[in-house]
Amino acid sequence: MTTLQLNGQSRTVQADPATPLLWVLRQDLGLSGTKFGCGMALCGACTVHVNGQAVRSCMTPLQSVAGQQVTTIEGAQDRVSQAVLQAWIELDVAQCGYCQPGQVMATSALLRNNPRPDAQAVDAALSGNLCRCGSYPRIRAAVQRAALILATA
Repeated sequence: MTTLQLNGQSRTVQADPATPLLWVLRQDLGLSGTKFGCGMALCGACTVHVNGQAVRSCMTPLQSVAGQQVTTIEGAQDRVSQAVLQAWIELDVAQCGYCQPGQVMATSALLRNNPRPDAQAVDAALSGNLCRCGSYPRIRAAVQRAALILATA
């Protein structure tokens, strides 16, 4: 049994401690917002927050998050995440949408650490999050829009 703080609630799961967090979230806890992309931590579709930091859940063993704060796209309710989601909607970022939960989670982590990122900081923070549809210009614009929303709130 492993207990973690998931989206603000204590959750206990019975799974092999070496199981990737992604599979525990999707299969054991029914949270399908976090996506499986590559299974090798290369695409970013599985990005979640652990103690506020963006991590790839496909390569994060369950045992490493025991007792930790884990936030998935379903739990992205704080001020920063809400500003990011607002910007995504305003700028109609998503095309197919598959990568977007990971993009949103990576952006939220970036803006918590750097509320006014320049283009290089955005590119560096999101360089590991792939978008097969090529929505990168809209994603970059939405990051800047979210920063502006946060600055004027």
